[in-house]
Amino acid sequence: MAAWSAHNTRMKPPLTLQLVWEKDLVFGGRSGAASITLDSAGQSGPSPVQALAFALAGCMGMDVVYILRKGRHELRGLGIELTAERAQEDPHRVVAVDIRFAVTGDVPDAQVQRAVGLSHEKYCSVWHSMRRDIRLKTSFTVTAAST
Repeated sequence: MAAWSAHNTRMKPPLTLQLVWEKDLVFGGRSGAASITLDSAGQSGPSPVQALAFALAGCMGMDVVYILRKGRHELRGLGIELTAERAQEDPHRVVAVDIRFAVTGDVPDAQVQRAVGLSHEKYCSVWHSMRRDIRLKTSFTVTAAST
């Protein structure tokens, strides 16, 4: 979960979801009000590994937005690019991840670095649910907001 959930005092209930095989290697899924189509070929929806990458980028991005906004910084936009290197042998797991954050707004570099670091080291539950031997590289750029 994002950083805000780490400060929530309620007990976290277990995450539940249902997947139903639809055709070929396509599954429809639902968890609460959210739904997703998973497709091994990445056509009808993301493949499971693409979904994992979206989850990681989304988790870290939500943390960065939360931390910067809580610090009252003038964040105007955030774009994220993720590249994941996969093992060549089965099970073709993710072995390295490079995440690039493109921040728009009047935000000091040091604060972006702090937010990315806090997400990586403390808050991003997706990252902390992944194997420890995955190499993670993060970088960012900051572009001042146009007036």
